[in-house]
Amino acid sequence: MTDTAALPPIVDSETWRAALAELRAREKAATRELDAIAAQRRRLPMVRMPDYTLIGAEGPVRLADMFGGRSQLIVYNHMWTDGAEWQCGGCTGYTSQFTRLEFLDNYDARFVIVTAGPIEEALAYREKVGNRMDWYSSSQSPFAADVDAAPGTGFGVNVFLRDGDAVYRTWHTNGRGTEQLSHTFALVDALPWGRQEVWQDSPDGWPQSPTYSKWLDSPDVALWYGA
Repeated sequence: MTDTAALPPIVDSETWRAALAELRAREKAATRELDAIAAQRRRLPMVRMPDYTLIGAEGPVRLADMFGGRSQLIVYNHMWTDGAEWQCGGCTGYTSQFTRLEFLDNYDARFVIVTAGPIEEALAYREKVGNRMDWYSSSQSPFAADVDAAPGTGFGVNVFLRDGDAVYRTWHTNGRGTEQLSHTFALVDALPWGRQEVWQDSPDGWPQSPTYSKWLDSPDVALWYGA
């Protein structure tokens, strides 16, 4: 339980519905803006990628073959430190939510993880934390650096389109831009107290904690989901 006496004001039903309607107008405007952003994203140009070779569970694999016969590919570049017992808690917790991805088959798409770590370590860590996505290693390729996720610099999401053997980069985001692909923050933001992080604009008395402190850390993910 959260140790706080902070509560929203208590009002009658009519007052509550009026306040909700005011908020709903902004929510609908945000939804329309997100639709417009998605429409602009669909009109982005693309850039052809070199014929990269990464490493998968079965050995070397071309980027074009990572699509698994599909036309579209989402890649999450997972932060990595060689030899570490626990990898980035943010990346580990973020990717742990993607447990049912079969629906992407209906969209001719696939979602995978790429890390700069050795493939043996990457696959062992995947098992340790119970991750269900397919992992690949870019340890012997400039791929990560070329898609703005060089080793030691952070994480990112890239989207690719395949036309035969030709692969094109169509979209990229990192930082908080990845939140739109996550259900975690959307659910927490719907709660009365929100994320409870110190940077957020919250009423006086609302529970607040250091940023990231409530996020799942890697040992938590391993305990709940790992082998």
